Amino acid sequence: MMLRAALLSVLFCSVNNYVIQDFLEKTEESSGNSIDDDDFSVSTLLEKANQNAGKVPGDPLVLYGDIAVPSGLQNADPCTQRGCLWPKASDGNVYVPYRIGSEFSRRERNTIVQGLRSFALSTCIRFTPLNRQQDFVDIRSLSGCFSFVGRRGRNQTVSLSRQGCVFHQIIQHELLHALGFDHEQTRSDRDQHVRILLQNVIRGMEFNFRIIQTNNLNTPYDYNSVMHYSRFAFTRNNQPTIIPIPDTNVAIGRATEMSPTDILRVNRLYRCRRRGMEG
Repeated sequence: MMLRAALLSVLFCSVNNYVIQDFLEKTEESSGNSIDDDDFSVSTLLEKANQNAGKVPGDPLVLYGDIAVPSGLQNADPCTQRGCLWPKASDGNVYVPYRIGSEFSRRERNTIVQGLRSFALSTCIRFTPLNRQQDFVDIRSLSGCFSFVGRRGRNQTVSLSRQGCVFHQIIQHELLHALGFDHEQTRSDRDQHVRILLQNVIRGMEFNFRIIQTNNLNTPYDYNSVMHYSRFAFTRNNQPTIIPIPDTNVAIGRATEMSPTDILRVNRLYRCRRRGMEG
């Protein structure tokens, strides 16, 4: 009996040690440096959903991952200096009319509305249901997740495909494009903060990593921005395409919602006043 108990004790300890070791290994692997950790990053969700973006007749031209551009243009440069901001009302708030397509389910519609309303919690942006306004955001389920940058006029499309785009972080990401923001890893000073490994990028997708002369609004580079792509964005060989510097182990592109710096930029770009952010 004692021998049996001893054997059972040894077996239990062995199994327990195996479980603990397995847990520690998985914890170590999930430090943010594994491609599996990016399954639900903004860039991975966009890449999966946007395989056919812009290829369906009637869709706008889609470049740089998820930015819609008018036909005939070959880039989507920042437009905020050319007057593409949404206008501010006399009460200090910025009212952006929207319409949600009837193709969305009730659950999907609720998720989208929650994403729209999230801006009012920390900025002076107020997404409001369309009421005969001329310029508005037209939220549709087209061939992927994409948006124009800034106010384009008339009914401008923000596509949130039902197949892979109706997530809180994606909704905020595309709406930030509509408000005038580009991707974090394309900002003018990005080479001081990340290294782009083009040799690991899918052939023909290198343009997703171009630098543009952004207005950084005197804010620091933000690895936690909901506008930042992940370490393995557009990888062709499961090797990193974006490496943070000088600390290569910093997690990037893992945001599930707007970061404090994202919020700060919205408030600075639209000159939100504290009074305008109340209510």
